[in-house]
Amino acid sequence: MKRKDSLDLNGVVGLVGFAVVLAFNQVVIKLMNGGFGPVFGAGVRSLLALVVLGLWIAFGRGRMGALRATLWPGLLLGLLFTFEFIFVFTAMDMTSVSRASITFYSMPIWLALVAHFALPGEQLSRRRAAGLGLAMLGVGWALADPHSRAEGDLRGDLLALFGSWCWAGIALTVRLTRVSELPASGQLIWQLGVSAVLLLALAPLMGPLWRDPGLLEWSAMGYGVLTASIGFTFWLWLMTIYPASDIASFSFLTPVLAVLFGWLVFGEPVGVQFGLALLLVAVGIVLINKRRR
Repeated sequence: MKRKDSLDLNGVVGLVGFAVVLAFNQVVIKLMNGGFGPVFGAGVRSLLALVVLGLWIAFGRGRMGALRATLWPGLLLGLLFTFEFIFVFTAMDMTSVSRASITFYSMPIWLALVAHFALPGEQLSRRRAAGLGLAMLGVGWALADPHSRAEGDLRGDLLALFGSWCWAGIALTVRLTRVSELPASGQLIWQLGVSAVLLLALAPLMGPLWRDPGLLEWSAMGYGVLTASIGFTFWLWLMTIYPASDIASFSFLTPVLAVLFGWLVFGEPVGVQFGLALLLVAVGIVLINKRRR
């Protein structure tokens, strides 16, 4: 599909749907951690997702592309993906879904700032910069909410932030290296393949592998596998069509929805300050994506 300079209706609908899937995935990760060690669970998820992606390609629904020609950027993608999920899965084990999600989805700030200097045609206008500032202010205000602080842990919040930097690195690697020549499924093969090996190798060093998983934890694993395979293939495909910073800005929808899911599933407290902070995030999204014609 031809590359576009701004989001259209199809792009907006796709990104909103993906935000819902990712928001619930934060709940799913916390549920998975109830039955598996965080790093081991992430490794098993990557391995199973790689199998699903392989079947997807085998039945003609995707292409691998020239993997050998993208060896070094492909390995970099996989390494960033590995550390991203070490940080995110461990963060979900230490802090609340709401706080970890909001911190992790600060990724658009880092991506948009670097894209301003590194990616052609993605410079920040005053309006878009104001949107980023409002959204980031909303994130900080939400984390300062006394109700959420009682459920959180600063160590988990920091790990989620490190995960957001890794995710921004993935988006930039896709745009700045030869790995951009691969189809979305080929890019994901690098990420899942490398992370499956590294995560499973590191898991025995990171604590117990099993925490007595039951039907709920295995169901959460299944959801995570589909998200990590088909879901991220869809996100990478969008990256080849729409501007990276526009796509990243919609990530701010996910913590808003994740807060809702955290409240519904785990009863995590949501105060007035938290709600107003999330409103700032939503206003920031509108400003980031409102381009001058």
